[in-house]
Amino acid sequence: MTLFLMVVFAAIAFEYINGFHDAANAIATVISTKVLTPRQAIAMAAFFNLTGALMGTAVATTIGQGMVDLKVVTMRTVLCALFGAIVWNLLTWVLGLPSSSSHALIGGLCGAAIASAGGDFSVLKWQTGLWPKVVLPMITSPVAGFILGGLLMFILLFALQALTPLFVHQVFGKLQLVSAAWMAHSHGTNDAQKTMGIIALALFAGTSNGAFANLPPFLHFLRTPVFEVPSWVVILCATTMAAGTAGGGWRIIRTLGHKMVKLQPVHGFAAETSAAVIIQVASNYGIPLSTTHVISTSIMGVGAVKRFSGVKWTVVRRIVWAWVFTLPVSALLSYGMAEIWALF
Repeated sequence: MTLFLMVVFAAIAFEYINGFHDAANAIATVISTKVLTPRQAIAMAAFFNLTGALMGTAVATTIGQGMVDLKVVTMRTVLCALFGAIVWNLLTWVLGLPSSSSHALIGGLCGAAIASAGGDFSVLKWQTGLWPKVVLPMITSPVAGFILGGLLMFILLFALQALTPLFVHQVFGKLQLVSAAWMAHSHGTNDAQKTMGIIALALFAGTSNGAFANLPPFLHFLRTPVFEVPSWVVILCATTMAAGTAGGGWRIIRTLGHKMVKLQPVHGFAAETSAAVIIQVASNYGIPLSTTHVISTSIMGVGAVKRFSGVKWTVVRRIVWAWVFTLPVSALLSYGMAEIWALF
């Protein structure tokens, strides 16, 4: 029971960190275009992250059941997975790099599961889970974000060329409120569910290996003989992510909203709308997408149409390297944690 409480505490910590680490995904553009003040933007993002997190559990089920063989998963496995993800998230937050919390968690789970299986890589569900729902989307979703963001921006520039800049600024200043809210909502539908899946996995593991056999009657709700995401887990993760988003993530907001490309409301609208569409579709199919990758490349696509040289590609290069290292480094961190734990 003590170990389970440690898992829940670590999961809540990860979800809170995920909230302020990925707050920039939803609000960087709306702050940089000065449509909303930082306080207003964070309050809006927190609310719509909450509404999105309460919409279904398809992504949570993918994380809990689709990545690794459940037979090797123990609470120690889950705790080590969370450790690797939290360390990587904090490191990239300190450096101001918008890396993927989703991939950090998935990498951590894979590394910890391999360690729990004695180094056996066959515990990874490569064909049915990791390849179609993690690796392939990791490649295609940034490309889709760049293309869709650039295409929407090109269409808007063509359609609005006869209008005055002042009119366009005023109209899209209002429309960006809608696109930013949708982006925050879609972010909640995907990112918040990942921690739901991890806690549900811990509940299933604790029930399967007999850890919950002697629970007092008032704790019988923890028993989960069949993998499912209980309502209390959904509410806990949703509110925690909203609280984390309310905490803000100013380092990454500056990178996405100011350092990469200078945006106006019409550009922010195009980037947010493009990213929200891709994330929402992925959530409906249970794909644990990197919301960070999608919004970042959508901003790049919009900026490239605006003026290719206006995108600061040196900043983009740093971001891409963070993406490349997220899965393997978080996996190694969790693997190392599990190996050290096994010595005691």
